[in-house]
Amino acid sequence: MAIAETSYQHIVLDDNGVPVIARANTKVAELVAEIQAHGLSPEELCYQLAHLSLGQIYSALAYYWDHKEEVDRDLARRAHLGEELRRELGQPPLVERLRQRGLL
Repeated sequence: MAIAETSYQHIVLDDNGVPVIARANTKVAELVAEIQAHGLSPEELCYQLAHLSLGQIYSALAYYWDHKEEVDRDLARRAHLGEELRRELGQPPLVERLRQRGLL
C-alpha cells in the first residue's frame, strides 16, 4: 500500500487518497463517526481506542476540520452504502428470532 504524507503529523493518505492515521489502520472518517455516534471527547476516545495516542486523535480531528466537507461526504457515502446493503441483504435471521421472543 503506497502512502502519501500530509502536512498533519500523524495523517497519511492511502492508495485511494483516503486519510488514515499512520501506523494505526484507522481512517479519519471512522474516528469522526465514533465521535458523532457516541459524543466522546478526544480524551474519552483515546481511552476507548487505546491503540491511538491523544496526539494522533487531535491530528485526525485537525485534518477533519480542515477538510470537513470532503470527510462528511465520505461519511454520507458510507452511510448510504450501508443502507443499500441492509436493504439488499434483508434482516439477519438472528434479529428476527430475537424479535419473535420479545428481546428486541
